[in-house]
Formats: sequence, structure tokens, C-alpha cells
Amino acid sequence: MEKNKLGNTEIYVSKLCYGSLTLGPLQGCLSPKDGGDLLKHGYDKGINFVDTAELYGTYPHIAASLKGIKREDIVIATKSYAYSATTAEKSLKKAFDEMKVDYIDIFLLHEQESQYTLRGHQEAMEYFIKMKEKGYIKALGISTHHIAAIRDTLTMKEIEVLHPIVNIAGLGIQDGNIDEMLLQLEKAYKAGKGIYGMKPLGGGNLLRSFKECLEFVLDIPLLHSIAIGMKTAKEIDINSSILEKGIDDFTLDEEMLADKALNIAHWCEKCGNCVFACSHEALSIQNDQLKVDYSKCVLCGYCSKYCPHFCIKVV
Repeated sequence: MEKNKLGNTEIYVSKLCYGSLTLGPLQGCLSPKDGGDLLKHGYDKGINFVDTAELYGTYPHIAASLKGIKREDIVIATKSYAYSATTAEKSLKKAFDEMKVDYIDIFLLHEQESQYTLRGHQEAMEYFIKMKEKGYIKALGISTHHIAAIRDTLTMKEIEVLHPIVNIAGLGIQDGNIDEMLLQLEKAYKAGKGIYGMKPLGGGNLLRSFKECLEFVLDIPLLHSIAIGMKTAKEIDINSSILEKGIDDFTLDEEMLADKALNIAHWCEKCGNCVFACSHEALSIQNDQLKVDYSKCVLCGYCSKYCPHFCIKVV
């Protein structure tokens, strides 16, 4: 599979990045062994880049995969909401302990919105910069659903890698449209930032436009890699084949086209925690029922983390 140098870093990543959110408790609920086996299958197909986050609960899956793969052959990107030196230290230690590694290739501040949230996380960033200087981290960056965050990091040399939402519909972009996002990403690319896109299928909402969605992101030269969540060997085979051979003659079968949705269990108490947590404002409580606005929902499953009774799952 094609591998690209990630901006001005010395990191080379496969064009397809394995999005591991789908393996963990927020979505697929696979065991660490089963998830690790899928990650190894992806590696056998040429995928050397894995995206995770402290939130995802997939560190044990990655640890399981590394039992059969040399650490230096895999690029691991993780994310944290750390905002202080103390929380940053805890996040890095958790990543090391649970993945059983002694360095992280790419450490990102999770879901940054603008210069204002970046300022709020400055102490954590300073800690991560020190850890980079000591060799525990190779590159630093942010993940974001906001165009403003891309714009505001253009002159920040310490931010080397960007992980933004990029899809044909602009689904999930919080402060503009896909054209405006691409305009800022072009500036970031020229500034030497490494860029790997997220949610090319809008979290599954755009599955029925699968071909058009992948053609769109594959035709964007600004993207060094594209993260796609996969939870079956079949999905890995399909996506890796498309990245290697193209999509011209490919069609999805009905099994792959099965609509994904947020499943709300009948025991939901409508506490509102998930509504408050959803940065996309896709959840609301109406007539004593939890409602999902699928024009806004990107099926990330993050809301389930905040449910005290485990009522929410992406299915």
C-alpha cells in the first residue's frame, strides 16, 4: 500500500489508517484478542497506521496486536483531553501501560475547537513537548471538528499533525462547510503539517454514497492518510483493496450497506448527560424521549461514554 511522509515529520504512514474506535466498548465491543487479530490482519494488508484515543478503550486491542508485529513497524496515533501537566502525565502513562509501549508516534489534543481551547490545554501541550524532547513522543498535533482550530494552528510550529473531519458532505464540521475546511487544510499542507482525515463516510451516515465518498477523499492531495473505522476482516479487505487498486468496479453488497444508528436502550432514564456531552448537538430530550438528529450525528459513539447505565451504542 502507498505510504506517505506525514508533513514535515519523519513519520511514514499508509494511505489507509485503521480507525480503532469501532473495535472498543463505544461501538463494536470486541475483545482485545479479536480486535488485535483484526489489527494484525490490517497490517498484513499493508496498513501500518493505527488511530486510537484514551476515550476509545482500545489500548488493550493494540497491545494484543503488537504481540505479532514489531513496534517500529506500526505508527500509533492517540488522543487525550488532558489540559494540565498532571492530566497529561496520567494520559501518557495510561497509553504506555495499556498498550505496553515505550513511545507514542503521534500524540494529539482531542477535539480542539480554536485558539481558545488550545490556550486552555497549553499546560498539557507544554508537558507533551517536554516528553517529545525526551523521545517519548515523535510528533504532536490535534484532532478537530472545527475549521477555526485548523486556522489557529497554522503558525504553531509545535502542532505538526492535524486530524480533521473531511467528507464530501462536510458532515460533522461544526463551523462551516467542506470547501472552507479544505481551504484551511491547503494552507496547513503548504506549512508542512501532516494531515490525516477522519470520518470520510460521516461515521457511517454516508454509506449509501460509499463510492462517491471515497473517490472524494482519495482525490484530495492534501491528505497524507485517511482514517476509516473497520470491525470485520471483510471491511479491511475491501478498503485496503480500494486503496491499492482503485474503486472503479467496486460495489457494496446489502450487508455492508446496512444502515448504522445509535441504539437507545429502553432503560434510558433521560438524565441528559449524553445531550450535554454531544459536541454536534445531535441529541435532545423531547416528550420524555431521547431523540437523535441524524442530520447532525456522526455516529462517533462518544456520547455512550457519558451514559451511567450503558444505554447507548452504535449498531
